[in-house]
Amino acid sequence: KHCYSAAIGSGQAGWAWLPIVQDLAPKALKNRGFLPLSRVLQAFTIAPMTQVTPQSFLTLHYRLGGPQGDIINTFGGKPATLSLGEGRLSPAIEEKLWGRGEGSRHIFDLPAGAAFGEHNAQMMQWVARSLLAELGDPLEQYHVGEVLQFPTPDGQGHYAGAILQVEAERILCDFNHPLAGQPVQFEVQLIGVL
Repeated sequence: KHCYSAAIGSGQAGWAWLPIVQDLAPKALKNRGFLPLSRVLQAFTIAPMTQVTPQSFLTLHYRLGGPQGDIINTFGGKPATLSLGEGRLSPAIEEKLWGRGEGSRHIFDLPAGAAFGEHNAQMMQWVARSLLAELGDPLEQYHVGEVLQFPTPDGQGHYAGAILQVEAERILCDFNHPLAGQPVQFEVQLIGVL
């Protein structure tokens, strides 16, 4: 196939200086080597980039961290998939994604408390060992820093609490998000947007 150049000019029709494949050129213009701009644009239309909306389904790599380091990082592994609005990301983080294009990569720095709210002292609760024995292994040994999973009252989900203190008859758990009250850095690579 032969290639030609097309000229870009002013006026309504416009002309474009672009390499063009001989098969695209009308017979009358093949020897002149230029095409009307409208013909060039028709031949080389580029699909618009898909952008994130509040209802998007995403395939992405992401990293979420605070002053003590990352708490999750999917870069270098299998990408995550999620639907926005389902609670897997905080609303503040989801809003940062709106309007971003498929294939793009971003880093967002959110101030303390913006991503997961302020640390709430009322979310630190003592849990009786008798309840833990009911929910799991009665002989389980618990240690500061471990994260326990508890069923929601309706039994349909779970919530987590980090162990802060262990006593003979009870355990103090923090049910705040691990990054509550802290500045957060969120890095994302949007692989797919539906």
